[in-house]
Parts: sequence; structure tokens; C-alpha cells
Amino acid sequence: MTRDPRALMACAAVVGSYPLLVIAALWPLPWLFLAVCALSYAAEITAARRARRVVDLLSRVRLGVALRFMMRETAAILLVARTAGTDSPWFTLLVLGLFTLHGVRALQAWLAITYSRVLNQLPVLTRNIDGVVRLPPPPSAVLVDHGSMRMLYLDMFPVGGAALGAVLGTGLPGAGGAVVALGLGAAGAIGLLPHLRRIQPLKNRRGMLKTVNRRLARYGPEVVLYFSGPNDSAYQVTMWLRPLERIDRRAVVVLRERNMLRLLGETSLPVVCIPSAADLMSFGALDSARVCLYPSNVGKNIHMLRIRGMRSVFVGHGDSDKEASFNPFTKVYDEVWVAGQAGRDRYLRARVGVCDEDIHEVGRPQLTGVRTTGPGLPYRTVLYAPTWEGWTDDLFHTSIITMGPPIVRALLAHSPALRVIYKPHPLTGYRNLAARRAHEEILAILEGTELSRSIARHPAGAVRAEPIGHLAVTGSEPPLYDCFNQADLMVTDISSVVADFIASGKPYVVTNVAGLPERTFRERYPSTEAGYLLTRDLGELPAVLAALEQGGEDVLAATRHKLKSYLLGPDHPDAMTRFNDAVNAACGRAERGADTAGSGVTAAHGADTGRTGVAPVRGDDTAGTGAAAARGEG
Repeated sequence: MTRDPRALMACAAVVGSYPLLVIAALWPLPWLFLAVCALSYAAEITAARRARRVVDLLSRVRLGVALRFMMRETAAILLVARTAGTDSPWFTLLVLGLFTLHGVRALQAWLAITYSRVLNQLPVLTRNIDGVVRLPPPPSAVLVDHGSMRMLYLDMFPVGGAALGAVLGTGLPGAGGAVVALGLGAAGAIGLLPHLRRIQPLKNRRGMLKTVNRRLARYGPEVVLYFSGPNDSAYQVTMWLRPLERIDRRAVVVLRERNMLRLLGETSLPVVCIPSAADLMSFGALDSARVCLYPSNVGKNIHMLRIRGMRSVFVGHGDSDKEASFNPFTKVYDEVWVAGQAGRDRYLRARVGVCDEDIHEVGRPQLTGVRTTGPGLPYRTVLYAPTWEGWTDDLFHTSIITMGPPIVRALLAHSPALRVIYKPHPLTGYRNLAARRAHEEILAILEGTELSRSIARHPAGAVRAEPIGHLAVTGSEPPLYDCFNQADLMVTDISSVVADFIASGKPYVVTNVAGLPERTFRERYPSTEAGYLLTRDLGELPAVLAALEQGGEDVLAATRHKLKSYLLGPDHPDAMTRFNDAVNAACGRAERGADTAGSGVTAAHGADTGRTGVAPVRGDDTAGTGAAAARGEG
């Protein structure tokens, strides 16, 4: 369940502390009670952070957090009864105080849940759209964040006071602690009342939808970028934002998950999040749109596909030789856009029902900023960018489980010294715990490696020491393409990263995790034709690294140049121009189809169709930002 020693110790302390508290109360042993009481609070906090699965398991077997806190409070009452006696007024005040505290906490929790429910049920969330309802300033996270159980910990005052009082021989600290806890709990409940009053306008679902609909209809979107997915998949839609900002047509981003609005990258495009399928399919502002772009194959795509009048286009989130790049589900779209000839051939070989005439080669406009030269440093930099484990183990997608830590150790041990950049796939460890453990091992290796110093030769021939800073990129910064520009060589797995990196023209190494014969491997994965292969024993790595040194021979340089055109299309016209032309052509096909069907929707465009320089619907007013709205963080 968990192998973290600190987490296991915390779980043992959680389970074992409560029987000890009861024993120390009945004996009574005030000093022992005080020590175990402090241990139990610390164990609860640690377990909630490090062993969430164990905490959830305790809840399923009827030992939830509320019951555990009541057990500790009951033990405190027993301790005061055994030391001060039940006739003591302090005992009575402690019991009444703890009983009332539960009522106050329940009231505060109900108010917080009501506040969060209103925000979590907003029918529409926006970014860069003026004229919608502004979210009021949020309350403190202490009042609405129940994941941390902060309000439950108010019983520290009466319980800790009772333990201290037992040591000192008086019940006053326990009763006083109960009064303090009641005051803080009441203040928390009262503090939420103004916030609940301010969000009353947000309960008008129909009014909010009507306002956003009207504002977005005034903008008149022609192209929709539609996305649904888990938090870790935000990169799949973010990569298309900049290209869509540069096209001739007016574009809008449509999301389905509230969290995604917060995780989406910066953009000047209007963004709207509509969680409800019914609200989405009746959202009239999209009637002017002619093309919908889909970066991912997910179940909620069906809701947008059911809307008539838009030409559906699957753009994906990167071309690769993995099975995901020729998914049979893709045949539901009107068109499939790939980077180059390789993408077209991939679908035709797979025979998944995608017709050749529906495939269009549009390039990879995201790669505009990828440089064809190295960082120009006096030492070499190697990027290790493994993919995630995929949905099944038999596909051998990732190298991180079997080869990851050895690859990093080998790079760090190389002489002359190399700089290592580790950029794992955002979904690494999503399904396979072994991948998560390997990822954590690599982070520990890099963290435990001090900045080394390399005697590097400068172009002028001077020799001096230079510091080398290794880098583990576990978030969105720096972006993948920035890592490309910092690297002289990349080690990766079969994924879209291969096709993207080839835009740099720099050498790359692809792991052969399954140990296939070289000919079979290259035939199955054409993107490896210009890459050096690496098997599990890493025997090929020294020769590849030697080719990086001055005078080293890069025998695959010419092959990479040829493969680049096959994977990504020609250099002229550039990919952004081709992508823009593809959008315009798809809009034209959609409009001609609408005219043929007699829908008459092209009249909504008027003279603005294809017009550039249309001001986006922007502003500071938003109807919330994903999870931030759910937490009250506007």
C-alpha cells in the first residue's frame, strides 16, 4: 500500500495511539497521556499527507477521522473524571464544551459545503470574456478546505488542556481550552456568512449561461479547440493555444473540467468551461463555429460531436509510432490532421477505418521555436525524456522502470562530465507504481549528485572549470521545447517526443525496452530510423556519447535530415502557414457543406468570415477558474 517508512510509522502511531490514550486515562497516567496525545495529533497530520490510502481504509472499516477524534476527546473526559472527579465544575464545563464544539463544527462545515457547492455547480466558467459575473473575494482556505481537517483540530485546546490540567492537578485548563475552541469555531462559522451572501447571484444558472452566451456570440467564434481530460493532461491542449492565437479565424477554447481552466496555459483566446453536457449542446454561442479541433480521444468528445454544423478535426497532441497515434476511435472525425507523410502512412498501414482523403498534412506549428543548434556550452547536455507506462505493460512503452535509473547513473558517471536534464512524461506513474518508484529514484539520484565541475575545451582552445547544474523538470516549466534547446543529445522512448525533437536536427537515442532485433524495431517504429538504439544493458551508450565530443562522428546526421521531412513535412511553407491554410480550408469545406444542407448558418458570419485582427473578448471579469473557483480562489 505504501513503502514510505515515515508513512508506515505514522499509520502505526494513528492506530496504536488511541488504545494507549484510553489506558493512560483510566490508569491514570497524566504524563503518558500528554505524550501520547501529542503523538496522535502528529500522526494524524503525517498520515493525511503521506498515507492517504491508509486513512481512507480506516474510514471504510468505520474508523474514520471524526470517530478517531471523538475517541481522543472521550479519553480526555475519562482522564479528567479520574483525576479531578465527576463532581468538579471543570469536568462539567469540559463535557459541555466538547459536546457544543461538535455542533459548532457541524454548522461551520455545513456553511463551507454550501459555499463550495455553489461554486462547484457553476454552469459556466470563463477566461478572457468581459461582462460575466465576477467572483467575489474568496474566504480563507482554513474555512473551506476540509481536506486538511483544520476545524477538527480545534479540539487540541480542550484535549491538550485536559491533559495539562491532569498533570498540574486542576481541571481549569481543559475547560478553558473548550471555551477557546468554541470561540474559534463560532468565528469560523460567522466568517462564512458574508461570503455566502455575496455568492447568491451565482445561483442564477440560467442568467449566467445567458450572459456568457451573449458575450461569446458577439465575438463570433469560427474555430473551437475542445478538450476534456484529467489534470495531468493539460499539456495536450496547452500546446495548441499559441498556434490558434496566430490563425486568421476567430478561435475559442472549450473545456469540460473546472480544474482544467486553472491548469490551462496562458492565452489571449477566450476560454469557456461548460461541465454539463446538456448546457454544452444548447450553448448557442457556438453556432457560428465551423471547425472543432480535438487534441485527445476521450469519452466526452461525443457531446461536442453531436452538435451539428461543425466539421470535426482530430489534431492529437503529437505524432508518434505508438498505438495511440492510430487509434480506431479516430475514424469518428470528419478529418484527421497529421504533421507529415509519416502520420498519413501510419493510419493507412493500421487500417483502422480512416480514409486517405480525410487525412491532411499540416506540420507541427508548435515547433517554430525549436533551435537547430546546441546550447553552445563548454560541456555537453543530455536530455532524458521517457514516456509514461501506457495502459498495458505488454507494449513496453516506457524505459523508466527497467532502464531509467541506470541511464541516469551512466550519464552522471561519464567522463568528461555531462549535464543531465530529466523531463519525464506528466503521466509517469499514473497507472504503474513501479514507474512511480523509478521516477522517485531518479529524482533522488539527481538530488544527491552535487554540482560537478568539468574541464571543458572552449572554441578558442582555453581550458577552464565550469559548473554543471543537473535539472529535474517535474512541472510545466521549463517547457519541453525549451529543454530541446538546452540539449545536445536526447535519450527517449517511442513517443511523439521523437518526431518533435527531430525538428532540431540534433542526435537522439531511442530505448529498445522489449529487446527487439534492430531491423524489426526500426520497421515497427519508423521514427527511429535516424536514431541510435539503446538496449537494456546500455552497451551502445558510450559510443553514442563519444560521437558528441569534438571530432566525434555523427553517422546518422544525413538520415535525420531526410527523416525530418518525412515526419514533419517540408520546411517551406513553414508549419504555421500550412496549419493556418488547413484551418481556412476546413472552414471552407464546412461552409460549403452547410450550404448544401440548406442550413443557412454561413449568414451568421457575414463579411467577418476569415477576417484577421478581430479583437478577442478579453477582460478581468471571470466566472471562476477551475479548482480555484471550487476552493474560492478566484
